[in-house]
Amino acid sequence: MIPDALSPERIRRSVTYLGAGLLVLAVTLYLALPIAALFFRTTPDIFLSSLSDPQVMSALWLSFVTSTLSLAIVILVGTPFAYVHTRCTYPGKILVDTLIDLPLVLPPAVAGVALLVLYGRAGFLGHYFNMLGISIAFTTLAVIMAQIFVASPFYLRQAKSLFEQFDQTYEYTARTLGASPVRTFLTITLPLTAGGLVSGAVMTFGRALGEFGATIMFAGNLPGVTQTMPLAVYVGIESNLTIGLTISILLVIISFIIMIAVKLLAYREAGHA
Repeated sequence: MIPDALSPERIRRSVTYLGAGLLVLAVTLYLALPIAALFFRTTPDIFLSSLSDPQVMSALWLSFVTSTLSLAIVILVGTPFAYVHTRCTYPGKILVDTLIDLPLVLPPAVAGVALLVLYGRAGFLGHYFNMLGISIAFTTLAVIMAQIFVASPFYLRQAKSLFEQFDQTYEYTARTLGASPVRTFLTITLPLTAGGLVSGAVMTFGRALGEFGATIMFAGNLPGVTQTMPLAVYVGIESNLTIGLTISILLVIISFIIMIAVKLLAYREAGHA
C-alpha cells in the first residue's frame, strides 16, 4: 500500500504548490531587486544629507507644484467632461474614447514632439502665441501641459468607468424631486463616486510626478524652471551619482506611498460595495 504522503495526488499537489511558489518568488524578485539595489547603493546619512542639496530641493518643489496644478486642472475639467461623455450620445464618441486613451500607449517622447509641433514658437498655434509675446514651450507652463497630456487618461478612464457603473436611479429620484442636473451631479453623483475618483486622482498625480519623456521634449531641462525630479535624475546620473540616487529613492518612496493609498482606497470601496 502506497503511503498517503507518496500518493500521486499528493505529489502532484506538492509539485503544483512548489511551482506556483517559485513563480511568485521569481516575479517578485525580478521587480523588487532593482528597487532594493537603489537603497543598498547609498547610506541613510548620505541620503539625508543630499536632501538639502539645492538641485534636489528645486526639482522636488517644482515637481510637486506642477503635478498639483496639473491634477487640479484634470479634476476640474475632467470630472464634468467624463460625466457628460458617459451620459450623452453624440457623433464621434468612439473616436473621442480612443483619443482619451491614446496617451496611455503613445511613447512619451512622441507626445512631447506633438506638443512642441503644436505649441512651439514655430508651431501651428505657438506661432500665433509668439506673435502676441506669449511663449509656451520650454517654460513651467509647458511642464504642466505635458503632465496633463500624459496623466489625464488615468483620471478620465476611472471617472468614466465610475459614472457608467453608477446606479442612475439615484439621479432620477433627485430629478423628480426638483433637483437640477447640476445640483444632482454635485450632491448625489459626486459624493457617491468620490472614493473611486480620489483613487484615480492619486494615480494621476503619481503619473504626472514621474513624467519624463514629454517634458524633456516640450519643456526642456532648465534647472528651477522645467527640471522636475525625473529630469534631475537624468542629469544627476551623468554628473552627480549621489544626487541621482537620492532623487530616485525619493521617487520610489513617493510612488510606493501612492500605490498603497490606491490599494487602501480600492479595498475600502470594495468593503462598502
